[in-house]
Order: sequence, then C-alpha cells, then structure tokens
Amino acid sequence: MRSAELPHRKRCHRINTPGHAHYLTFSCYHRQPFLSRDRSRQWLLDAINLARAKHVFDLWAWVIMPEHAHLILFPTQPTYDISAILATIKLSVTRKALAFVKSTAPGFLARMEDRQPNGTTAYRFWQRGGGYDRNLVSPEEIWEKIQYLHDNPVKRDLSKTPDEWPWSSAADYSGVRTGLLKLDLDSLPRRR
Repeated sequence: MRSAELPHRKRCHRINTPGHAHYLTFSCYHRQPFLSRDRSRQWLLDAINLARAKHVFDLWAWVIMPEHAHLILFPTQPTYDISAILATIKLSVTRKALAFVKSTAPGFLARMEDRQPNGTTAYRFWQRGGGYDRNLVSPEEIWEKIQYLHDNPVKRDLSKTPDEWPWSSAADYSGVRTGLLKLDLDSLPRRR
C-alpha cells in the first residue's frame, strides 16, 4: 500500500498539565463486551489500584460498562504521564485476560485476534489507540462528567438508578455504600 492509501489513524494528543483532572474513556477490542463478567471487571479494578500505587493519582469517579470504562482522575505529582497511567491499567488487564483465555477458553482467542497489515497477529483486550482523554479544569466540567459517567448504566438499562450499578462510584456519591474502589474526594473541587 502506498502512504496515500493507508487508513487514517486518529492520534490522541495528551496534555499532561499539573492541576488538571483527566476524563478517560477506553473501549474493549471492537467494542466487544469483554467487561461483562465480574472476573474481568475485577481485573480492571486491580489494574486501576496498581496504576494508583505506581503513578500516584486521586480517583474521583469511575464506571465499568460491558464494553468500555470511564475514569476521572487527578494526578497529584508535578510531573506525570497520562499515557503511562493508561498503559499500566490496560497492559495489566490484557495480561490477565490472555493468561485466563489461553488456559481455560482457547477458542475465545479468535475474538481477541488482531491481524496486522504486516501479517503478524496480536491479541487485544482493548481497542487500538489511546482512547479518549479530556483535560478537565473547571468544577462545572468535572461535576458534569461525574454525572454523565454515573448515568451510563441507567441509559443502557443496566440499572434503574446510578447507585444500583455496583461497577461504578455512584453509590459512594449517594451515600448508599462504599464502592469497590476507594475514592479520593478530599481533593475533588466543590460544586459551585
């Protein structure tokens, strides 16, 4: 293929600005529901905790949907790299998923198979690319995104109310229960 015939690949430009929160979205390979089982959801929760320990950030909100996840996080170090945070999360989940699938359900590998243009084969849990990353600066933006991600399960008919969905931080905000991931609400800006 000549370069003019190569498909366009969207590049995700990340802006690592101290004092900014980040609204992150990342999807499963071909938007397949790889996160529809508690096992894979737990792998993602473990990976987020691993990334928190390694990269030091506050977690303000999260939701896991069957084929994608949203996080709102606030890096607390003066120098940080959102790409490295995402790589830690995604690579950890991919490794666990591949090990599990190879040992217990090798037929499932076909759903994860990604044939490269050069003929090599890779196995993917996550969609290629960096996902979606938006810097959040104002409290209004932050609270709007928190509401949006908490409403996801209701919009998809996975629950009647946001706090009924166990795979999100909505119940923490409503005071119904403490969720599966510890939130760092002390650093969260107040609503205006």
